[in-house]
Amino acid sequence: MWGMQIGSRTLGADQPPFVIAEIGINHEGDPAKARRMIDDAAAAGCECVKFQCHVIEDEYVPAAGKVIPGNARESILEIMKRCAFDEQTDRELQAYSESRGLIYLSTPFSRAAANRLERMGVLAYKIGSGECNNTPLVEHIASFGKPVLVSTGMNDLSSVARTVEILERRQVPYGLFHCTSMYPTPYAKVRLGALAQLAARFPRAVLGLSDHSLGIYTCLAAVPLGARLLEKHFTSDRSWPGPDVPISITPAELKELIVGSRAIFEALGGSKDVLPEEQPTIDFAYASVVTTSDVRAGEKFTRDNLWVKRPGTGEIHATRYEEVLGRVARRDVARDALLSWSDVSA
Repeated sequence: MWGMQIGSRTLGADQPPFVIAEIGINHEGDPAKARRMIDDAAAAGCECVKFQCHVIEDEYVPAAGKVIPGNARESILEIMKRCAFDEQTDRELQAYSESRGLIYLSTPFSRAAANRLERMGVLAYKIGSGECNNTPLVEHIASFGKPVLVSTGMNDLSSVARTVEILERRQVPYGLFHCTSMYPTPYAKVRLGALAQLAARFPRAVLGLSDHSLGIYTCLAAVPLGARLLEKHFTSDRSWPGPDVPISITPAELKELIVGSRAIFEALGGSKDVLPEEQPTIDFAYASVVTTSDVRAGEKFTRDNLWVKRPGTGEIHATRYEEVLGRVARRDVARDALLSWSDVSA
């Protein structure tokens, strides 16, 4: 059974789902907003918050100022210049997250960002879908030797395999998030069937879903399919500005995702057997063979004087009703008696 360790948290197929609240850039460059989202995630019972680490000069060339994301009205360069924190702020938010009992993760979008996070001593790295096939950056991050979580949106299996080869060669524990890079993702485009493909192709990976559809439905549905890493964009207030805010879940939804995913995980597996804990219910819910009128010794048991009724504490269960019919009473039996085999002739 493959898995990994991030801090004190073990991740793997036999472990409860690990829910990541993706704060990302929903703070719009405001540390106060970031702290509020950390507080709200902690209050919801979340284990992990994730940010994005942007070092603009190492991430973009000026031409990015002409590229407008599909979920925004301004260039990606303008957005990131506004939302990027300096290292001191990143360190403060890391410390604040940890003070609230949360694991702090961040996605580096450049070599300089990865180096910053390594200086900060992060426990693991998250690689975004856009960097999944950025083999130089993946190689650089893998060189740190820490666990790596990879989103795989916009990449097919052969593309993902290149990144996996790097991680396995470096002997780095890793997780793979299935992801669709549409904002929002229509439910018909989520394609949860991809989880089985990832599991078959990359058996050493901890599986996950980084989801951009609305609500928490698809994350809950991914748990029975093997997902143990669940990532959703998160905001304290959906009225805030920001390109990712409309697809983000709220604190109430985050709590529901945490509770629901763990409940589903606990309900998985097992077999169709009768549990010892069901005995109190069996005692009243099962039916037993009973007399429906007084039966004298020597009289035959027939459908006219014998039937099945609750409780289930009688010696002869309803499934054996037919075995009693036509046989003779050994003694007088009163009406509504729970029949015993000692009442019935051989």
